[in-house]
Amino acid sequence: MPKNRTFTMLKPDAVENGHTGAILEKINTAGFRIVALKKTQMTKTDAETFYAVHNERPFFQELVTFMTRGPIVAAILEKENAVDDFRTLIGATNPSDAAEGTIRKLYATSMGENAVHGSDSSENAEIEGNFHFSGREQF
Repeated sequence: MPKNRTFTMLKPDAVENGHTGAILEKINTAGFRIVALKKTQMTKTDAETFYAVHNERPFFQELVTFMTRGPIVAAILEKENAVDDFRTLIGATNPSDAAEGTIRKLYATSMGENAVHGSDSSENAEIEGNFHFSGREQF
């Protein structure tokens, strides 16, 4: 994945609460091009694999349960400085600490149900994007 791409997931809470359209609009307005997009359901194995880096953390099973309770929207986004710009757009993990106007400030309900995932590096964006999308799904 080129360095000007990042990966995001709209988490089950955002989808359940009907925020998909508003979040995608905010992403578009911020200048990101959506390269790939799909609504899907993560299995327990998918969530355990995707979040394996956290498997020793006390919140791991709660995270897996949360991420499998409903559909997610996965997307690959493109823009100059995509990873950093998207991390700024989504805001702090804890919505009470997030800057005004950020996605998490607007749509997250708690630190655990924080509406959206954003890759923390170009390398992880590639890994995460490839986890959710085949090569022919990325444009």
